[in-house]
Amino acid sequence: MSNVLHLLQPGRISYAEGLRLQAEVVVARKAGAIGDTLLLLEHPPVLTLGRNSTRANILASDELLARKGVEIHEINRGGDVTYHGPGQLVGYPIFDLRGDLPGKHGPHLGPVDFVRLIEEALILTCKDFGIPAQRICKLTGVWTLAGGSIAEKKIAAIGVHVSQAVTSHGFALNVTTDLRDFEWIVPCGITDRTVTSLELESPQQPPPTLQQAANSAAANFGRVFQRQVLAVDSLEELLVPAI
Repeated sequence: MSNVLHLLQPGRISYAEGLRLQAEVVVARKAGAIGDTLLLLEHPPVLTLGRNSTRANILASDELLARKGVEIHEINRGGDVTYHGPGQLVGYPIFDLRGDLPGKHGPHLGPVDFVRLIEEALILTCKDFGIPAQRICKLTGVWTLAGGSIAEKKIAAIGVHVSQAVTSHGFALNVTTDLRDFEWIVPCGITDRTVTSLELESPQQPPPTLQQAANSAAANFGRVFQRQVLAVDSLEELLVPAI
């Protein structure tokens, strides 16, 4: 099954439930019980603090966040503070970097090279909706192109964790996200550029939905990682041995 990417879409779930599901998939992947798996989902409003983060980049008061029902989680991915919320496509690619992956030289694919592949899949996803997107050197994530006096805007954030060559965490692509919620933080610690969404940038009318973005992202992960994408309904279905 090395040429297969399993796709699991549990819908909108709490961040704590997302962490639990990720952990179960990671354990199964490390044990070789399942192949590489992509989780695509949505979270209620939550702020996550990566290993390189500082609480100073949370601008909102604890009282405001509590009133809005926003949780805060300190986690082991790379990167700074990130917002997740309704209308945002969150992806957790659980891959074994020792597998047959594009660009691998040596026993495993490097984490930075893995992030570059995620960026490529998301750049292609933006392209599917008529949005030119790019990387910016030393600023991990996916960005729109600058135009005139308008600087690049961040449309997708990326932060991963690697343990025993197996990845977790991943990306957040703004689709129909209420971007006012980003005012609660300094997104990824970057002060000189703002965020945007597929909804605001796409010339497509009506604008893309979250499910359309998920379909595109899944297809582009398959394309970039050179895998056949197979949807499953649950982790339990993944764990059932093939007959």
